[in-house]
This record gives sequence, C-alpha cells and structure tokens, in this order.
Amino acid sequence: MRINAFADVSLRALMVLAAAPEGSLLTTQNIANAVATPYNHVSKAMAKLRGLGLIEVERGRTGGARLSAAGRLATVGQILRALNTRTDAADCIAPSGDCPLIHECNLRRALARAREAFYRELDDVVVSELPNSAQMTPVFEMIGLRPGI
Repeated sequence: MRINAFADVSLRALMVLAAAPEGSLLTTQNIANAVATPYNHVSKAMAKLRGLGLIEVERGRTGGARLSAAGRLATVGQILRALNTRTDAADCIAPSGDCPLIHECNLRRALARAREAFYRELDDVVVSELPNSAQMTPVFEMIGLRPGI
C-alpha cells in the first residue's frame, strides 16, 4: 500500500509538532522548512489537521500551531483513514466510465479488505511517539529551534 502525498506531508507535520519543545508554537513556514515541502502544501495539510482537531492554531504575530490533546493520542491508522481521498484501491472508476466488471467485483472487495488490514496494522502506532531526538535534533537546528526531545 502507498499513502498519498497529502497524507505523507500531514504525518510529517504532525511528527514535527509532536517533537517541538513543550509549549512552543511552530509556524507553517517552520514546519514546511522542517519537512522540506513547499509552504502551500503544508498550509493545506495544516488546515485539514486543524479541521480534524489534531492541531490547535493561534493566530497573530507570535502565533503558530501545536498538537492538540487528540493529536497527541492519534494513531497513524486513524489519520490515514481520515486523509484517504480514494474510495477504491484500484481505478475502478475512470473518466471514460466505470470498469465493466465493477458490479459485484470480488477484486474490489479484496483490495478494500487489504487496505483496512494496512490501517489496522497502523492503529497501534501513535504519531506523537514516532519522533526521536536523533531524528529531530538536526531538523530543529536547521529551522533555528532548540529540540524538545
């Protein structure tokens, strides 16, 4: 299974926020720099994460984002389910029309079960527990912050 680019950026942003020094707020630009992703992509991810209640945002000159209580407990499986924009694991529906085999398709059901098994495997992985100091120290130094781990 592969995750889409939006889910990848969202998970990386959550990891950076999880590792941020206690009480600090990170700007979207800080996060974009930390995950080496364009600001616009990270901005869209942050808006979605806020909508899901995984982050809290303070506006203004000294504002930024931090993980919410729900974000600290969220698992990779839960997040991927929320961010998955594809309803089919295969291209059963195409601009030229539906696959002629789509009705009662056993392959489609098998792929849906496999996707759910993938998510279930990640239901025990809490995002806030993923970052470690060896990984995050150079990232925070690069963006000018003291590591929080």
